[in-house]
Amino acid sequence: MPLPMRMRDELGEVFADEAFAGVFGKGGKPGWSPGRAALITVVQRVDNLTEAVATDLTWKYALGLSLDDPGSTPAC
Repeated sequence: MPLPMRMRDELGEVFADEAFAGVFGKGGKPGWSPGRAALITVVQRVDNLTEAVATDLTWKYALGLSLDDPGSTPAC
């Protein structure tokens, strides 16, 4: 089983959004899930996520994204 799928299956949601609520503003255009942004930052060294999230279904699964998500990663 690929790493992203194994990671999601074994660990579930690694970083809950609630843990980051204090650092995200309440106004303006909603951003990515804080937990998802944290997970991307941590695992970015494992794979080239900028491209992989757009094309690799295992990363979409690991990050809880829909199949049609374009895969844009936040600026890190």
